[in-house]
Amino acid sequence: MRGVDAIMAARRAESFTKRSIKAASKRQALRCAMSMLDLTTLEGKDTPGKVRALCRKAVQPLDVPAGAKAPDLPVPHVAAVCVYPMLVPVACEALAGSGVHVAAVATGFPSAQYPLDVRLRDCADAIAAGADEIDMVISRGLFLAGRFDEIAREIRETRALCARPPAGRPAHLKIILETGELETLDNVRRASDLAIDAACAVPGLPQPGDGEVFIKTSTGKVQPAATMPVTLVMLEAIRDRFMASGIRIGMKPAGGIRTAKQAIAYLVMVKETLGDEWLSPHLFRFGASALANDIARQILRMECGGYAASYDVTEA
Repeated sequence: MRGVDAIMAARRAESFTKRSIKAASKRQALRCAMSMLDLTTLEGKDTPGKVRALCRKAVQPLDVPAGAKAPDLPVPHVAAVCVYPMLVPVACEALAGSGVHVAAVATGFPSAQYPLDVRLRDCADAIAAGADEIDMVISRGLFLAGRFDEIAREIRETRALCARPPAGRPAHLKIILETGELETLDNVRRASDLAIDAACAVPGLPQPGDGEVFIKTSTGKVQPAATMPVTLVMLEAIRDRFMASGIRIGMKPAGGIRTAKQAIAYLVMVKETLGDEWLSPHLFRFGASALANDIARQILRMECGGYAASYDVTEA
């Protein structure tokens, strides 16, 4: 494996934050970022009511305050709502017919410190309940112990289950590396390549179609979560696989992206590293629920003549 130059990765990542964005392009970027959001609630105190409220926000992420002018162009719904498997039926009912996907964290989220058969049952139950997407976590303990074959096996078996579940429809797979626990950018690159290799080498399955498999930075439970240098390293792993094989793997930075300005910098990085094809929720997502509110406020400021206060935008 080629080593990662951490200094150059940091410098290149920073350069994406300094691009000049024209107003028309910014309007387009804000809507694009909104369409890529996975709104998430993953707390022990989650209730069906909270999930239903989040689903309403997912379908209509911008409520124009009373007396304000509505944007000329509609604001798209988000890509998905991500919940624990137990709440998947609630989300499926609330989002029926909306076009918003239901994602479930599974495989022993967030630690993955469970036997593989338990994690696979967790995944199967979520798909049977209606989940369109599974966000799995790799075992970082196994990775840091150098037990890479075991990591590859758990990814292959999880993708096989998602592609051919015992019950329910096939689900797309997002593989969470939990980069904040991988310690170095070299490890981030190794884990990215390992995840992609394993997902593309499942006996009896074809190569994944566009966006059928994602790699994802974080659970949101560990700091640091998504950072631009880490995301750049993962995007480069995706680029190298695409150039070698034509396979398009998706990418999801998650955790710590809170402002529209940050999101636009990420979109610039995606465009310049992977190209326009990845500027779609089919191949790029943000795991950043708080981001939706700032995008909404920026759209209101640019197009409706006023900057919304925090209380003008719903939290769920």
